[in-house]
Formats: sequence, structure tokens, C-alpha cells
Amino acid sequence: MARLDTSPRLDDPDALFAALMEVHRGLSPDASRRLDARLILLLANHIGDAAILAEAIAAARAAGDDG
Repeated sequence: MARLDTSPRLDDPDALFAALMEVHRGLSPDASRRLDARLILLLANHIGDAAILAEAIAAARAAGDDG
């Protein structure tokens, strides 16, 4: 069974972070949340494995409480 790979795999994480910040520039908080939701759904579809997605959701939740 495949497992969630959390090892560093991005060639340029700083560039990705900058791109994520830029795509949100000028958006209202609601529009920003909708963009995030669309991005999550696109990436979840790309992953396509419900068990890995469930593991990712649990890991994200365990990483900290933002509420």
C-alpha cells in the first residue's frame, strides 16, 4: 500500500511559495479560500488515492489547529 511521502521533493520550494502568495494577491478572503479549495481538489484528483488523501488530511490536521 502506498504511503504519504512527506520528504522534501520540491526543486524550488521558495518559488512555489512565492507563486502561491502571488496568486492570492488582491483576492478577498472568501475568493482566496475558494481558490485554495479549487487547488486542493485539483491536486487531490491528481493524487487519486483515497487512502493517501486521508493520510494527508490527518497529517495536516495534526500539524496544528488554526481555529
